[in-house]
Amino acid sequence: MKSINPYLIFNGNAEEAFSYYQSVFGGKLTLIRFRDMPDSDKMSGDDQNKVAHASLPIADGHQKLMASDSTSGNEVEIPPNGNFYITVAPENADQAEEIYQKLSQDGQVIMPLQNTSWAKQFAMFSDKFGVRWMIDYE
Repeated sequence: MKSINPYLIFNGNAEEAFSYYQSVFGGKLTLIRFRDMPDSDKMSGDDQNKVAHASLPIADGHQKLMASDSTSGNEVEIPPNGNFYITVAPENADQAEEIYQKLSQDGQVIMPLQNTSWAKQFAMFSDKFGVRWMIDYE
């Protein structure tokens, strides 16, 4: 297996979220809008401007964070406490601190960045878009 990549669904703010994630992780953000897809002329103008696919390479370039927006009438229920976290494994403690500070800003901290019995730095939190993250620097 080459990689496992999380795919997030947003209700109209995928571009905002991924611009934010790009500011945290760097990398080249790719955005494809619904207007660039076949049969887009059958969609509403609002839906045409939404993100059909976003891709942001992270880590070694083999891992990607991906997403799209739902379209009118197909909005997804985004549970506030979904059953997953995206785990980031930083290269060092300084990188762990930097990622934690950026991603947790305006979010909800569940467990602040700290030393634990299993990691030198560990944190659990939701970002301002409701996406849940773990920082795990061993």
